[in-house]
Amino acid sequence: MTGPQRVLITGGASGIGRAMADAFRKDGALVHVADVDGTADQPPGGGFTAADVSDPSDVDRLFDDVMAGLGGLDVLCANVGIAGPTGPVEELEASDWDRTMAVNVRSAFLCCRRAVPLLREAGGGSILLTASTAGITGYPMRSPYAASKYAVVGLGQTLAMEVGELGIRVNVICPGSVDGERMDGVIAAESAATGVPEANLRAGYEKQVSMRTFVEGRDIGAMAVFLASPAARFVNGQTISVDGGLETLRNSWRT
Repeated sequence: MTGPQRVLITGGASGIGRAMADAFRKDGALVHVADVDGTADQPPGGGFTAADVSDPSDVDRLFDDVMAGLGGLDVLCANVGIAGPTGPVEELEASDWDRTMAVNVRSAFLCCRRAVPLLREAGGGSILLTASTAGITGYPMRSPYAASKYAVVGLGQTLAMEVGELGIRVNVICPGSVDGERMDGVIAAESAATGVPEANLRAGYEKQVSMRTFVEGRDIGAMAVFLASPAARFVNGQTISVDGGLETLRNSWRT
């Protein structure tokens, strides 16, 4: 590939996705962001599409915008996701399960389906799927979320086997507890469901990590840039955690 990388990031207007976008831009890439919320404030050197990427027609429109703006694609970061409901499985609604699966799994499938032909045309490239440490271990009170992230891991490992011979590498990033508004919302929902004070829950999330800390969005962004770079040219089909050394997702107040 000559010239800057052409990167598409879903869910790229805030949180982990915005950190990925910032990291790729800092590395010199042209970044197109998709997000369901409004018209994100994006720096020059890319574009923005308001889209619900769990909707096939929105995904088609998004890829039309990517082709018009970037002329091709080298990296897909299928990052968008929602937390889903919190509570014991017998109290959850099927509609909440379906929505979690649609946003977290179907969106990744739809975007990968459109991205692979473009990456093949570019002579290769990289697909990065954002899962979670909840996709490699259990997560009490969050069964739809955990199931969806296990599915993302399976999708990534399968795609790596399908498209590796085309020069397309597929890897899955599993963030741990990322400090910010998203995790604040998770803790608030868990507090409401369990009656445990938010401060206790936050302390529990820190204690279940070997380094006793939350990670930051920039840590995920740095991993994404590395995995899409020539330095990772033989890193393929991997599920890589960025979590400070997760020991359990059974929060310490339950033990």
